[in-house]
Amino acid sequence: MTAGDVPARAELVIPGYGQDVETDTSGGVRVDQWTWPHGAPPPPAAHPAVAYLYGLAPGSRRTMRTALATVVQIALGDVAPSNPAGHDPTLGPPVRLAGPGNQIVTMPAAVLAFPWPALRYAHTQALRAALAERYVTSTANRHLAALRGVLKECWRLSLMAAEDYHRAADLRHLREVRLPAGRHVSRGEVAALVAACRADPSPVSCARDGAVLAVAFAAGLRVGELVTLDIGDLDLDTGELRVRGKGAKERTAYVRHGALAAVREWLTHRGTAPGALFCPVRSGRPELRRLSTQALYGRVQLRAKQAGLTAAISTHDARRTWISDLLDAGADLVVVRDLAGHASVVTTSRYDRRGEGAKRAAADLLHFPWGEAR
Repeated sequence: MTAGDVPARAELVIPGYGQDVETDTSGGVRVDQWTWPHGAPPPPAAHPAVAYLYGLAPGSRRTMRTALATVVQIALGDVAPSNPAGHDPTLGPPVRLAGPGNQIVTMPAAVLAFPWPALRYAHTQALRAALAERYVTSTANRHLAALRGVLKECWRLSLMAAEDYHRAADLRHLREVRLPAGRHVSRGEVAALVAACRADPSPVSCARDGAVLAVAFAAGLRVGELVTLDIGDLDLDTGELRVRGKGAKERTAYVRHGALAAVREWLTHRGTAPGALFCPVRSGRPELRRLSTQALYGRVQLRAKQAGLTAAISTHDARRTWISDLLDAGADLVVVRDLAGHASVVTTSRYDRRGEGAKRAAADLLHFPWGEAR
């Protein structure tokens, strides 16, 4: 299926507003009567949703594509959220699109057919309210970021007037004070994860999973950054890693000591051929192709289960633990921010999971001389 097979219309039924919302007060055009110019959505190279996704780092595209699919479902009046792959049957069959570097992105047909340029402030505010009711704040804000991104591409592609774009995209950031997500993984738990890898009868799977855990806990990479690492990004002499992070920003990270030894052990099985640093293992042999984020997450969950960890653990908990341990060891907050690839130290501080022990230790640094006054 190609983009040309996508329907030219998409009926917009935003909950709470319905089909009677006027989207253009000057012309009286309703969204449910709106069609793409020339009767069909533009080709992928000129489609706002596709342009938005290809402006993101490769590791972020799947997440934001799913966010766009959810926005479309809500706007079309579907109460069920999209599945993790963003290929819900109500959104039509997935369309395979070739992008820069021959990278393939699949997109639900309804996302391509959806009338993004017809959205106005009333619609986007209704979407914001629906997202706020359905998701936690961080998830809702991620969906809103995807919506704003596509609206900006509509304006850049001359599909939307500047005034209409600025009004539709003028959505306040959702704010809520919540307990921080995730947790700190103790040294004993990390040791148990390593022991679970060592107990694997396959030396190749053992080495691969050990190297993944080593880079996650010793360099604090996001899961999307882990799977996009190439062997050429690693300097085996210094342990320096070139990391491609969010917003296509590159930074330097380091794996040292035992973490570097784990990566070297994995490379004795993988070899030094160009390509992905972490790849699938089948029948005891590495396949030189990129490991998916879902597969990597599944391997971490498997090792946690084998290690007998009672509390849930995610791949991002390794990053939280890495930041917390660096701060606990006395590393400068600004240095940790740069290593983590954060734009602000405020974001870095939110990852601190040192717990009440660190707070008590900080309180012990101060002394009130009540007993000395007698």
